[in-house]
Amino acid sequence: MNLRKKVLAGLLGVTMLGGMLAGCGQEAKSDEIKIGANFEITGNVANYGGMTLEGLKLAIKQANDAGGVNGKKITLVVADTKSEASEAANSATKLISTDKVKVLVGPSTTSNVLATTQIATENKIPLIAPTGTSPKITVENGQVKPFIFRSCFIDPLQGEVMATFASKTLKAKTAAVYMDSSSDYSKSLAQVFKEKFEAAGGKVLIEEAFFQKDQDFKATLTKIKGANADVIFIPAYYEEVGKIVKQARELGINSPMLGTDGWDDAKVVDIAGADALNNTFFSTHYSEQDSEVQGFVEAFKAEYNKAPNVFAALGYDAGKMLIDAIKRAGSDDPEKIRQALEETKDLQVGTGMISIDKNHDPIKSAVIIEMKNGIKTMKEKIMPQG
Repeated sequence: MNLRKKVLAGLLGVTMLGGMLAGCGQEAKSDEIKIGANFEITGNVANYGGMTLEGLKLAIKQANDAGGVNGKKITLVVADTKSEASEAANSATKLISTDKVKVLVGPSTTSNVLATTQIATENKIPLIAPTGTSPKITVENGQVKPFIFRSCFIDPLQGEVMATFASKTLKAKTAAVYMDSSSDYSKSLAQVFKEKFEAAGGKVLIEEAFFQKDQDFKATLTKIKGANADVIFIPAYYEEVGKIVKQARELGINSPMLGTDGWDDAKVVDIAGADALNNTFFSTHYSEQDSEVQGFVEAFKAEYNKAPNVFAALGYDAGKMLIDAIKRAGSDDPEKIRQALEETKDLQVGTGMISIDKNHDPIKSAVIIEMKNGIKTMKEKIMPQG
């Protein structure tokens, strides 16, 4: 009986070894690099996720049409976060463990990205956040997350830019802050704006909050109106922003309203109305009026028969970062790609030139947009210190 067991064990070992060798052979012969695209395809911020994904797909298509990367084609495996943090975590896990992707790109919003960074880190899979702007995405408790990167600038830059714009350009002395208390993105921006605005000599008179998916904002807006601040800062996403701006104007609030890149979507005009958006300003990552981005804009229009928004541009930037890193890594090994991402320098992407700093954040320009009769107009462009 013992001899029989030994023979069976030996046969099993040979079988398993053969399977392992066959698997290694298949991987070595693979002509594709699998990338996980983890985005908000459905749900409250589906327009963000959908447009970011389209930008990413364009960058990948251009690379594949040009012969691929290191002799291999990039294959995107797309998952839907349903605009929820728990689903973002679930889909990230599936993309890594079941689909065996080499890199994750997405999700779009800060809260959903934060739900996935630990998963990527534990599995040693690089993750590029195209549009998540919270500093906590790449650095937490003073520690840089080794596998997490982004292609957009961070909240402190936006908060500082808008506080400076309010005090210097608009000459505002007082401000009201109206934030989304269910959003890490919104809370972070509100904090930075207040700190920078008051450091510049201004005073935040009132701070109020709402929740994502709220519909009626008039009671709180009436309180804000009573404060009579020079400007109102609303760091939030387009669905709520459109309704807030519309209802504020209906209440007779005519003061300038300021925002950040969450405003940067065509649907905000549909929701608020073009007239209501007059005398509003927001920071964002690029302007179609900037000559430096025309190549991307024309390529996107040719591919999708529509104009891109900022989320599409940043998705494209993430794709260009990824492609460049894989080329320089000379491999689809996640650790080598991670090292290459860290070394990104003076790379031309859709929104301009980009380099990655020690915190895995990009050094790139920001712009301030003014809304005029529903049309975005570039007002200022700022290049932060590297």
